[in-house]
Amino acid sequence: MSAEDLEQYESKLELDLYREYKDVVSIFTYAVETERRFYLCNAVDLKVRTEGGDVYYEVSMGDAWVWDMYRPARFVKSAKVLTFRDVSIEEIAHSDFQVPDDK
Repeated sequence: MSAEDLEQYESKLELDLYREYKDVVSIFTYAVETERRFYLCNAVDLKVRTEGGDVYYEVSMGDAWVWDMYRPARFVKSAKVLTFRDVSIEEIAHSDFQVPDDK
């Protein structure tokens, strides 16, 4: 496999992932972003933990979808993330207005 073939393969995976995201985002309530991943989920709980003077975050999610093009199954029943970095949690605003597909 040449470098060009690999680049085309990864570009296709990214495009497929983006299309899947557009298809599923409407069924989720929250968007959660950590330094390593992006998640969509319907339940989220953030806890601030301290241990030995260090502060870290524990993020628990239920009914989640994981943005990861190499992951064979992106839908998960629950996910837990421990991180020392920032966590962004946003409630997804759903509206009756639908953006037409760009086909």
